[in-house]
Amino acid sequence: MAAKRAAGKRKYGKKASEKVGEALHEMKRGTLKSGRSNKKVKSRAQAIAIGLSEAREAGAKAPAKKAARKATKRTAKTAKKGARKGTKRIAKTAKKGARKTPAKKRARRA
Repeated sequence: MAAKRAAGKRKYGKKASEKVGEALHEMKRGTLKSGRSNKKVKSRAQAIAIGLSEAREAGAKAPAKKAARKATKRTAKTAKKGARKGTKRIAKTAKKGARKTPAKKRARRA
């Protein structure tokens, strides 16, 4: 079951929906082209994605791409983990300095 949003909290802004609408109209007319390949867009989903990316570039209220959301979530998680283990990591790095390097080991054998 989908969670209900609080009143007035829209996921997408007005400008974002306008950009998506423009992209869909261009697709229907056959004038919407995709990225570098410059091929004609035939998929409705692709037209929506192009409209949303244009809206993001224009600064409209639109959520980030799924991959970008996952990346930020991942970095936040690792940062939180690092904050908890901060004292342990400092202790580990101090021990690493005390370890013998391969050059020192060779010198002891000779």
